[in-house]
Amino acid sequence: MAVPVRITIPAIGVAAAVVPLHLNRDHTLQVPSNFAQTGWFVGGPEPGEQGAAVVAGHVDSRSGPAVFYRLRALLRGDRIRLTLADGTIVRFAVTGTTAVPKNRFPSKLVYRTTARPTLRLITCDGAFDRSTGHYVDNYLVFGRLLSVWEHGKPRAKRP
Repeated sequence: MAVPVRITIPAIGVAAAVVPLHLNRDHTLQVPSNFAQTGWFVGGPEPGEQGAAVVAGHVDSRSGPAVFYRLRALLRGDRIRLTLADGTIVRFAVTGTTAVPKNRFPSKLVYRTTARPTLRLITCDGAFDRSTGHYVDNYLVFGRLLSVWEHGKPRAKRP
């Protein structure tokens, strides 16, 4: 597999670049510096590999809506497509969504090893705390793998 470079979510009009994200010193996930981009956590699986691939994006900025502004509008079954650097296309379907307080972020659920390839999307949610300059919650989207296309064809099942 290869690293993700683009995400497309037709149901909410997302077509954006994906940049690599690491952990901050306090072990929280970095966020993209560009509000129009998303970021993939390089410490986890690549999309299409066994486990939970994690992609984060901003909900808004001082100038208006950001890349994941409409994430709350996603419904079970909506499609998410990640294009990898080698041209592979990995397709997921939304299986669920939830809002969680940042101070009780479910790291074990989001980053846990899964038996199959899965996807987690993360953005900010809830009330905006002006004293900290951050939202108090996160919004999570969970996805399951539908297909992997390499060179314009479905990937052959591996033994």
